[in-house]
Amino acid sequence: PQAVCCADHVHCCPQGYTCDPEGSTCVQGGVRLPWLRKTPARGRGWDVRCDNETSCPDGSTCCRLSSGSWGCCPLEEASCCEDKVHCCPHATVCDLARGRCLSPRGDTPMATKFPAWKSQQRAPALRQVTCPDGLSACPDGATCCQMPSGQYGCCPLQNAVCCSDGQHCCPQGTACDLERSMCTSLQDVARPLARVGDVKCDDEVSCPDGNTCCRLSSGAWGCCPLEQAVCCADHVHCCPQGYTCDPEGSTCVQGGVRLPWLRKTPARGRGWDVRCDNETSCPDGSTCCRLSSGSWGCCP
Repeated sequence: PQAVCCADHVHCCPQGYTCDPEGSTCVQGGVRLPWLRKTPARGRGWDVRCDNETSCPDGSTCCRLSSGSWGCCPLEEASCCEDKVHCCPHATVCDLARGRCLSPRGDTPMATKFPAWKSQQRAPALRQVTCPDGLSACPDGATCCQMPSGQYGCCPLQNAVCCSDGQHCCPQGTACDLERSMCTSLQDVARPLARVGDVKCDDEVSCPDGNTCCRLSSGAWGCCPLEQAVCCADHVHCCPQGYTCDPEGSTCVQGGVRLPWLRKTPARGRGWDVRCDNETSCPDGSTCCRLSSGSWGCCP
């Protein structure tokens, strides 16, 4: 922001610095930095062509959807994942089992694609999320997160959690574990038995705290591992609050955002009777596992 444009019309320097063409550097007092190379500006529009009829917005990548039609990944030169739902930044690898994008520099969450538009249709309005500074904006379905520079960047997840390092982000309902470069579920921590509040399905059956009761195809209660979830009509799957179940794509849909839907588990008789030790328990149907802190955690 507020950069100094160098006289060679090729490079630029940070605010307060002077361009030094002899040393190819930016100078302020005794401080020297490598100068930066400018890139061509682009007109706002949908000019990333997928085929002769279909386009995606500037700065995105065409990827096939599960329906076979084109979708748009909100990342430039992205890697399209094999599930035809997600995508990852350039030069990273999709890890569908963990929902992560892998690279030598660390893992990042996957982004979700949205449908491309056809030339005979009117191009949809490029809806944006305005950032708290009132100056920056992110694509619809993304979250503004402040970077170490103080500027705002875009996390390709809706209602995301911005990590304190200013570089990473996590899905809603999770916490940043910067030591392990992971997003951890807020419900996966063991608690003393007396403090646990299960979600009551009926007088006999409950789900763990943070779950939602949904009927299974058998008519019995099942547990969706999300709060205030949407129970899908197939009686097998569920979606996050505010999303709609899409049985054709086996996904959860909200606007242009698609997420893999979740599978319900059978509800159990009420109680936290999986003992980790003499003082700590986990819910029925879960497993005690040690956390990095050494205390007990619960795998659902």
